[in-house]
Amino acid sequence: MIARGEVWLVGAGPGDPDLLTRKAERLLNAASVVFYDALVGQGVLDLIPATVRREPVGKRSGRHSKDQATIDRLLVEAAMAGERVVRLKGGDPAIFGRATEEIEACRAEGIPIRICPGITAASAAAADLGISLTLRGLARKLTFVTAHSRNGAALDLDWSTLADPQATLAVYMGKEAAAMVSRELIAAGLPADTPVALVENASLGDGNRLVTRLDLLPIAAKAAFTDKPAMILIGQAMRLRATAALTARSRSNASPTDHKLH
Repeated sequence: MIARGEVWLVGAGPGDPDLLTRKAERLLNAASVVFYDALVGQGVLDLIPATVRREPVGKRSGRHSKDQATIDRLLVEAAMAGERVVRLKGGDPAIFGRATEEIEACRAEGIPIRICPGITAASAAAADLGISLTLRGLARKLTFVTAHSRNGAALDLDWSTLADPQATLAVYMGKEAAAMVSRELIAAGLPADTPVALVENASLGDGNRLVTRLDLLPIAAKAAFTDKPAMILIGQAMRLRATAALTARSRSNASPTDHKLH
């Protein structure tokens, strides 16, 4: 399935190994080496055969084990050595996964490189919440942004466009920038009471979910449960989750992982 000297960028999904695509699992079984990110779930890593070499190249905020240029070089060198190379990335490789740099590095050396998509964190977070990211008549558009900036620089985003009351805004890696996201969106005209959901460890059994409103998002982020990355979902589609959480609480059936910040 993987030729010698070929590279595949494979989406590991949000963490739950049951959400890995069948194609991704076949690629893991066919590889001779897997270079994997820090955000790849342990359950997914456990699916890699013992005969396949594993190389951690994870990047976490403030704790980079390999810079991007080094990762590019490792992929190229492995392929040129005749390895069957899988580059395993959390979520979907094409969504904030630095895929372009790795694609260009391989193509510059004439190395064939292909992509196997994965389930992105926003979809997993919505599934955990039991909601749709779009909502007929209220949320007609879905926008993905990342709050992770290079070298701590201010986020260079078009806040006036993002502050669309008829859109759902999915903010990746947004916990540390929560105060800025809240402030800038409100300043751009998005109502302060816009519903927000913050989801940690989407798709996993130890995940946490907190439903709040835009002006309280900074407090919610500070009260976050762990130091792991979180997905922030903003928009009217979240109102259904807020209503469901209140209904469940009134019936004393609320999940211990569900929280609501008023």
